[in-house]
Amino acid sequence: MTAPDERPVSRYAFPVRNSDMLLAILFGTLIVLAHDLFQQALLLGLAVLQLIEGRVPLLRTPPGRMTSVFLQLALGYELMHVTNGVESPYSLILLVPVLSTATILGVIPTVIASVAAISALLVPLLFIDWKHYEMAPDGWHVLAIRCLVMAATAVLVNALGVAIRSESARNKATAEQLAIANENLVAVEAAMRRAERLAALGQLTAGLAHELRNPLASIKGSADLLARTSGERDTMSRELGEIISSEVDRTNLLVTRFLDFARPLEPRRETADITEVIDRAARRAGVTIVRDYSKDVPRLEIDPALMEQVFINLLSNAAQASEPGQPVTVATRLADQCVEIDVTDRGSGIPPDKIETIFNPFVTTKQDGVGLGLAIVAKIVDGHGGKMTVDSEPGKGSTFRIALPIEK
Repeated sequence: MTAPDERPVSRYAFPVRNSDMLLAILFGTLIVLAHDLFQQALLLGLAVLQLIEGRVPLLRTPPGRMTSVFLQLALGYELMHVTNGVESPYSLILLVPVLSTATILGVIPTVIASVAAISALLVPLLFIDWKHYEMAPDGWHVLAIRCLVMAATAVLVNALGVAIRSESARNKATAEQLAIANENLVAVEAAMRRAERLAALGQLTAGLAHELRNPLASIKGSADLLARTSGERDTMSRELGEIISSEVDRTNLLVTRFLDFARPLEPRRETADITEVIDRAARRAGVTIVRDYSKDVPRLEIDPALMEQVFINLLSNAAQASEPGQPVTVATRLADQCVEIDVTDRGSGIPPDKIETIFNPFVTTKQDGVGLGLAIVAKIVDGHGGKMTVDSEPGKGSTFRIALPIEK
């Protein structure tokens, strides 16, 4: 027994529907009521075509469906021909293929099928010997009514089919949108869970990095004391002390940069000239730059201290990437609702496999780098509502572009 919300799966090639069973019963009754085997064979052919229509792949196409319709009309015409022609009790069976066409296909196929069915209804009149046959007084009237009813029924069923197909298309589109929305929701939930785990890990790591500063200070002090108190003959102790002190400084710098990256960013905005910020950063970084400043660039609402840190990192990286004597160019220009600043070096460029991850933490192209400088730069730019991109060609240098929005 299946659960209430489950549907049994058919074991047959064609799933049996309730409408199919009802149609089979009705046609079976007609076959039983037929007077001879030929009539029964014609009715059986109509029944088979109706039951397999839309299920056989060949009959699902518009040409296949129209072929099935005309086969049914031919069988219906032959059935009328052998059962008293125009006055045949089976004349209404011509409506079956017409209604099938009106339900599934469009207006033009419905009109074609209707004309074909009415023609099949009227064709027997061409073979009547009117010298020996006399139409009933209301025969023409009844025949006209049959033709009009057949056409009107086809039009009404087609209109209903169009409405059903339109509603089905809307439901399908809605279902697809819901499926996409559900996939996106699942992806967002997974991303939120990952973000929560990363946030917890970041807090834990930031706390650990903060706690490392105290023992690092003790180690550095002990190493400096060891280096100073070592005699001239104890050169190994002095060298080891200097190495320890140097490595502690490097580790402490890494901890400081990591804490800068992990610390929540809250820019203290004020109106500032971005070119003045760039010039201060160049002086502090000790980098000589080639200026290509646009006069159209307005003053921006930024945190000067944070943006100065951005340009110190970028200019230092550009100078380190460039060969001695090669210039570092800084250009500013007014773009669409933003100001763009380009920092261009003439170095060896960034490997293509690192372009997509260059702003991720702990990703670096330097042998002695820690991979936090550009991550901090990207974080500060994001905090200002800006965008950070890089264009690089191996062997020709790189251009780091910052786009800062213009506050209205």
